[in-house]
Parts: sequence; structure tokens; C-alpha cells
Amino acid sequence: MALSLTSLKTPGVYIDEVSTLAPSVVPVATAIPAFIGYTEKGGSTSNPVPVRITSFPEFLSTFGGAYPQKIDVTISDNASVRTITTSFQSNYPKGFVLFQSLQFYFDNGGGPCYIVSVGNYPVSPALADFQAGLAAIRKEDEPTLLLFPDAVGLLLASENGALIDATLKQCNELQDRFGIFDVKTNDPGSVGTVFRNVTGANYLKYGAAYMPDLNTLYTFGFDGTVAVTSNVSALNGVQIKEFNNPANTTDFNPSLYSMIVAEINKMVVELPPSGGIAGIYAAVDRDRGVWKAPANVSLTGITGPTTMITEEQQAGLNVDPTSGKSINAIRTFVGRGTIIWGARTLDGNSNEWRYVPVRRLFIMAEESIRKALDPVVFESNDKNTWMRVKSTITNFLTDLWKQGALAGDKPDQAYFVKIGLNETMTAQDILEGKLIVEIGLAAVRPAEFIVLRFMHKLQEA
Repeated sequence: MALSLTSLKTPGVYIDEVSTLAPSVVPVATAIPAFIGYTEKGGSTSNPVPVRITSFPEFLSTFGGAYPQKIDVTISDNASVRTITTSFQSNYPKGFVLFQSLQFYFDNGGGPCYIVSVGNYPVSPALADFQAGLAAIRKEDEPTLLLFPDAVGLLLASENGALIDATLKQCNELQDRFGIFDVKTNDPGSVGTVFRNVTGANYLKYGAAYMPDLNTLYTFGFDGTVAVTSNVSALNGVQIKEFNNPANTTDFNPSLYSMIVAEINKMVVELPPSGGIAGIYAAVDRDRGVWKAPANVSLTGITGPTTMITEEQQAGLNVDPTSGKSINAIRTFVGRGTIIWGARTLDGNSNEWRYVPVRRLFIMAEESIRKALDPVVFESNDKNTWMRVKSTITNFLTDLWKQGALAGDKPDQAYFVKIGLNETMTAQDILEGKLIVEIGLAAVRPAEFIVLRFMHKLQEA
């Protein structure tokens, strides 16, 4: 509290500390994803609750393990040679990959995140469940990324499109988050068309889509109650788990159980890319800044894409003159590994919001400045307040420019901040209690197309 000079009554020396520095803008976190999907435990279809976690072990303790796939195991003994083969049962469900997507996320640099469990491993994913999870995460202020790895299990492409539209709508209304979407199938020739047809045309700047799915190093959970098939009568019909059950003295065979598990673990998971992409967003933001494109970065935890995309195929995915709904490709390059080879939002034909880092930089700046100015609400709407607000914002933007987030050789080329009577406000605005600030940013943009021009140089001597 400032010293009140009118309250001085006793002779002596008094100290009055005067603040000469403008309040600071603290950048908000930029890569706090919310994973919305199904888990082994802790879920609710009617009232999902977002839970913040910071590590994969914390996820395990709170939400349990992987979906227990029903896997058929066949054991054949022929000429003293034992052969174990595994295969999915014909009706095994797809879409329960949140568990492996979390592994993928943390392996690629992810940090704190939110889990919104919309149910405990039901028969099949449902659009209504994801919509309930989306409504639940709306109430949380911290998340900045939204993704739905389990949405690949939705039976209809139109349902996936409806979920994308609802996510983009929330991002536009709250203006503090961004959607990462998986393209439902892996055929570059037709999927782009299907995806674009089912996705609406509104608020495309608030999301980005990626394809194809990826072959990973992650394993399935399995249902131990499935009975094995064997030409050995003593093994035929025994449930897998009983080979690891010491109480079952007849069938207990830990060595055989280990062999079965090892064979099951060869059936690696094909994952939609969104979990790993979110991890890359977090790692790039941390190492370089939100203004750096999360592209030309390799993914870990995988062996490669399920579909190889050529340059010609990517041309149709990256730029679509009709819809503008760009789809970012994940491609493998000899000697470099599997690389994220695209950095466009769904609004790929927009000059303003074409690139993921530009959109996310503005989200970060807008949210950071908005929160920093909350204390100004109900302050006197006069020159003293205006100068304090301008100084606060200017200092923040100058720091961004120094870090390389904004283009320009000088600060006045990188941004502008305008505030004042007859500049951004009229006398009527002030009477109505409005304090209006205009801010312009010259965001750096990724060098998406690098053109090298070669020509013959004529001999001069």
C-alpha cells in the first residue's frame, strides 16, 4: 500500500516505495494437450472429468492399462518343434489407442497434459461420448491443444467430421486452443477428398490435420481369458492367463506364458499420429518457441508410416484450391527417418492463417496479454492507465521480437501498439467504459518452399 502523506502525524523518517516498472506479461503455456478418449478405469460417459497428469506412470495409476484385445493364440507341436502364432479375432475393435497415444506423446517430448476419459472401454466409440468430453474440457482454462486419438474408431466419416467441426467451434469461441486431427484412413488418393467433404468450412484456422497412420513400437494389451488352440490336448482350451497362474498347478507354465506374450508383443500398434504430433509441438515450443513450425522434425517410437506418400500425392494434400483444407503429410526420407513434412492449418488457402506457428503464436500472445490486463479492469480510463497498458504490452512484444518470434530489423517494424483518445477510442467509447487497444504483429513465417536458381556463368577471361 502506498504511503498516505495526509496520515503523517508523528515526526520521523518514512519510506514510500514507488513502483516505476510496468506490470509484466507472463507468456502462457502453449502446449498443454487434452486427450479425449477411453481408458480402463476412471471414465464416465455422462460426466467426464478432466484430470491433469505430468507423466505416463501417473496415467497408469489413474486410468489403468491398455485395451485388452482378444487375440487368438495357436500352439502347434510338430516334430519336437513348438510354433506359436497369434492373430486378432475377426471383430476386434479399433479406436482404443489412447493408452499407446500417451506413450507416443511422452516419448516425443510431451509434458503436462489433461486426460478426459469418456468411458471405460465400451463396445465401440460413440460420437456422443467425445462431445461430452469436449464439453467437459471447455471449462478448463489451461489446455491449449485438443486431440481425439480414439476418434478413428468412429464408424462413420460424417461423425468424425461433426467432431472436428465442434472442436473448431470451441477453439474459435474460447480463442485459447488449437485442434490436432487425424485423417481417418491412409489412402492419400481418396482420403483427402473424404476428409474435406465431411469437415465444415468454419474456423479452419484453429486446427491442423495429419496423415498417415504410423507403425509403432508399442504393444497391445490382451485379454487373458481367451483360450488357446493347440494340437496338444493338454494345452488346447486353456486360457492364456492360466499359464501364469501358480494356483493352477495343472496348467501353470511361466515359460510358455512368456513365449506367448513375446509373440503377442510382435503385433505392434498402428497409431494415428496426433499423440506424437502433440509431443513434437511441446518439444519444439520448449526448445525453439511456439513461433517455430513443428515440422521437419523426426518422430520417435515408430518404424515408419503405414502408407508411403509421394511428392505428387502430397501436392494434393498440402494445397487444395477448392476447399483450402490442407492436410500435413508424414513422410520417410532416406537417411533421415520419418519426418513431419507439413506445417499448415486447415485454412491452407488463407494468407493470414495458413501456418500452424503463426496461428499458435497469436493464440499465445492474445491469451498472455488478456490475462496480464485483468488487473486493469475498473481502473480509471485515462492517460495514466493507457500509458501503463501500452508499456506493459510493448515490453512483452519487444521480448518476443528479441527471441525471434517477430520479423523486422527494429521493434517498430515487428509490432505496433496503439491506445488513446481519437486514436483507438472515441469520447463515446470512454463514456461506455471501453478501453480499446490495437496491436499488430509481424509474425515470422516458415520457409515452406525453398527455391534455388542455377544458371551458367559465362567465362570472362
